[in-house]
Amino acid sequence: MTMVSVDVRTRTAQDVESIDAGEFFDGRLPELIAARFDLVAPGTRELAPRPLALEVDGRTWTLAFDGRQIAVVAGDDDAAALVRLDDEALEDLVNDLRTPVGLFTGGDLDQPRGRLEDLLDWWVVLRGLLDGRAVHTRGSVGFVDADGAELDLERGFSLDDERDQMAHFLAEAGYLHLRGVFDPDEMAAVSDEMDAAAAGYRRGDGRSWWARTAGGDDRLVRLQYFQDESPTTARLLEDPRLSGLGGLTTDGHQLGKPGPNRNLVEALVKPIGVVDGISDVPWHKDCSLGSHSYRCCSMTVGISVTGADADSGQLGVVAGSHRALIQPAFVRRGLDLPQVALPTATGDVTIHLSCTLHMSHPPVTRERRVLYTDLSLPSPDGDRGPGEDKLARIRRAAPVTVSQQPAVP
Repeated sequence: MTMVSVDVRTRTAQDVESIDAGEFFDGRLPELIAARFDLVAPGTRELAPRPLALEVDGRTWTLAFDGRQIAVVAGDDDAAALVRLDDEALEDLVNDLRTPVGLFTGGDLDQPRGRLEDLLDWWVVLRGLLDGRAVHTRGSVGFVDADGAELDLERGFSLDDERDQMAHFLAEAGYLHLRGVFDPDEMAAVSDEMDAAAAGYRRGDGRSWWARTAGGDDRLVRLQYFQDESPTTARLLEDPRLSGLGGLTTDGHQLGKPGPNRNLVEALVKPIGVVDGISDVPWHKDCSLGSHSYRCCSMTVGISVTGADADSGQLGVVAGSHRALIQPAFVRRGLDLPQVALPTATGDVTIHLSCTLHMSHPPVTRERRVLYTDLSLPSPDGDRGPGEDKLARIRRAAPVTVSQQPAVP
């Protein structure tokens, strides 16, 4: 088998360091700019970020780019955007434990001036400087198949296809569509068990997400720990048709997340007309809250229980976004990477890498159902990662603290 790896981890818990704001902004950051400017300059010119002031413990520094150089100057200097950080938030941003999206989703973002996009633009530049990565520029990500020809981004596969081709497609595009993996009868049994299990979930139980529709209905939209409720799903988790997908790469991906997390699989319902809560998650990477450099790329595996198309809320992906240093959520204006729809039939499987931008389109004429599970990179001693407790807190609160834009049929 061809050696294909999607492991891009560059940090471990031992790399987490204390950050002094004065030493960082007055010393380390200017040194990084001098050493790595050529690496980030082309992408920074395309971003054209507005001046951003960062206030930490009563001191303020402004990041500015005039098209020729990146400057770090003391004070506010009438910056277009201002963000206030405490010491913990600064350390988390520098150490890649929380992103601006993580701060926003967790209710920890204090930005009295400017837009979230202003902070995200500079976060991209800072990650390039801190991690030694080139900021994405138009045309820098291309798509070729294993023979060097143009990659068909809408291609689907079956389990009988050459695994080398599937692995290459996954590594190149950041996603994979497998047709006819499970039987319709198996999916019907899963759907029936979703209905039977629903009565055991309640709002605020810590194991479910809820949403309200335009008709006023309170809907259960995410059933966590579903392997404990569905015998059919529990069997599928052990089935080689699913477990064997971890062998698409040479990275040793394993079912579930590192650590003692028992939430192995989630069953999702996508109602029509959600106006409050989260059902149809907008564009994001699964590492959008933080810790990319500690755990990417894992694989998120979706099992299509009812099928999905443009009318029932199919999955969308941004091809190649896992290979681009771009903002970790939303699609920035002018991004040149192609958006691809992934319509599925009942029993199909989709895989997307944790660094691939993706979204769930709102259904317009009929609901859909899907199972999601993870194939994660092996972690030393089962370590969950230095920021996982914070990220878990943010995820638990997300369906209450944030809400999707109301779906418009």
